[in-house]
Amino acid sequence: MSPVSGVRHFHEELARLKSQLLDMSGLAEELVARSMMALRQRDADLAQEVIRRDNDLDAMEVMIDDMCIHLLALQQPMARDLRLITMAMKISNDLERVGDHAVNIAEAVRHLADHPVYLEFPEIEEMGRLATEMLSDALDTFVRADAEGAREVCRRDDRVDGLHNSLFRILLTHMMEDPRRIGASMSLFLVSRNLERIGDLATNIAEDVVFLVEGRNIKHNSSLGHDMR
Repeated sequence: MSPVSGVRHFHEELARLKSQLLDMSGLAEELVARSMMALRQRDADLAQEVIRRDNDLDAMEVMIDDMCIHLLALQQPMARDLRLITMAMKISNDLERVGDHAVNIAEAVRHLADHPVYLEFPEIEEMGRLATEMLSDALDTFVRADAEGAREVCRRDDRVDGLHNSLFRILLTHMMEDPRRIGASMSLFLVSRNLERIGDLATNIAEDVVFLVEGRNIKHNSSLGHDMR
């Protein structure tokens, strides 16, 4: 293979890697959305489907890892290409964990299906919407190499955390007022906790995008929302 052909092949492989990562992101988002639908509808069958399809997400992570290892071993990339491949491995791991949290929500749904109808909490709906949007937007910034957009995704995580803390206080009040609600309240708290973790993982991906684009690590940086341009 000529040097020119080799370079072309390498960039084709990078494009394929990005495409596979987007496919994995799409499935992760779908699992979160369907777990939330199962929660709203108290649909144990839909919850079971989420649990089953998590195996597909696991297989996609293995495929992406294999692609990355192949590129690292045979192409010996440098600079930004190297960061892209290593970040792809990390992002695929984060997406696999998103699937695990969707499964946890689905398992909570199966538990809630055995309890009397409980109050609806708009905080959970809003958390689900925010976490899913953060995940989608974080991968979009990855494709566009948009560091500023990634920072904006990171800033939204405070809103998810605030909703999680608010819901905890509400559920605690319900449990103290009526001990019969403790089981269902704990399941709803676990749903909230898993949505909060999905928001954290979307933030991790966005932070990786900033590192990919700028070579700059912004993790645990308190000035993220201020002078980071």
